[in-house]
Amino acid sequence: MFFGRKKKLKDEIIGIGRRLHEMRLVAGTSGNLSARLDKNNILITATGTALGDLKNNEIIKVDLTNQSELKDKRLTSEFPLHRLIYENLPNKIIIHCHPALANGYFAVYSDIKALTFETKLYLGKVPVIPQEAPAVTDPQAVVEALKSSNLVALRNHGVVCIADNFKSALHLIENLEEAVRTISIARLFKKDILDDLDKAFNETLTIQNIYPMFSKEHIQAIVDLVNKDEFIAGKGKEMDLTVQLAIKLEGSDKVYKFNFEQGRISHLDFNAEAPFVISAPAEVWELVFLGKLDCFVAVTQGKMKLKGELGKLSRWYVPFTRLFELFKQVKIK
Repeated sequence: MFFGRKKKLKDEIIGIGRRLHEMRLVAGTSGNLSARLDKNNILITATGTALGDLKNNEIIKVDLTNQSELKDKRLTSEFPLHRLIYENLPNKIIIHCHPALANGYFAVYSDIKALTFETKLYLGKVPVIPQEAPAVTDPQAVVEALKSSNLVALRNHGVVCIADNFKSALHLIENLEEAVRTISIARLFKKDILDDLDKAFNETLTIQNIYPMFSKEHIQAIVDLVNKDEFIAGKGKEMDLTVQLAIKLEGSDKVYKFNFEQGRISHLDFNAEAPFVISAPAEVWELVFLGKLDCFVAVTQGKMKLKGELGKLSRWYVPFTRLFELFKQVKIK
């Protein structure tokens, strides 16, 4: 069974390498791919290989617990990055490639300008890690960034994407290239469209209190903000935002249900009996409340779980996006 899985994964790696080359996401011998075989073993492309024309013997099996295998001279210079990601995150595959549009964009800007709902929903905020050498010199910074997004940009170098399968990772990278292509086209029509990108976000409301995360006081402060927000009130009436949405802290009994009636939260319940329930562990919720991770993006990338259909919840995408923006205005300990 082990050998059958190994052959299947090698075939997948060869196929995705060819696809990346066809899409102009890699050139020459740039980029590298890897996949988990089991808890300790991975497959990874060897140094100096062309992803568009991979051979079976150019894909190396490495036991991450075997020191002698970690010194294999055929290992790519990016192996330490792959190793650290697998040791710290539960993903099953890694794509590291050099998409030209994304590279050009992030050489100039520090964040993606979301001009389409697809960019907002599937990419959200793409972390950008500075690079000082041809190979990743600070893999720990990349690992930390991957905790908030499955896709990270390495300035002047490329991107790193993690997922449970190559198809999902490729789709994220495709979405990034398409987002940059859309920005480029929009800029032909309006040259100053990116002028405000790196300006500090000015909050219109400052909350002085600091609350323990997921405490009743914390969530009630969010409710109070929502019910004072004119944008949510207006969109709530316009879009008939009447629904029950619960948020749950995994590994605890803390569950809060927002009962929306035309955009206003009429009351707060403490149970998960709702058509939509968003749940996640504490470390993920912390990223959300700090404004580093968008809930919709977290769901599409598998960092949060959603009970209920995302398509149905997305009909209120605009007011809920504002709701998640308000989350970060309530400061947490």
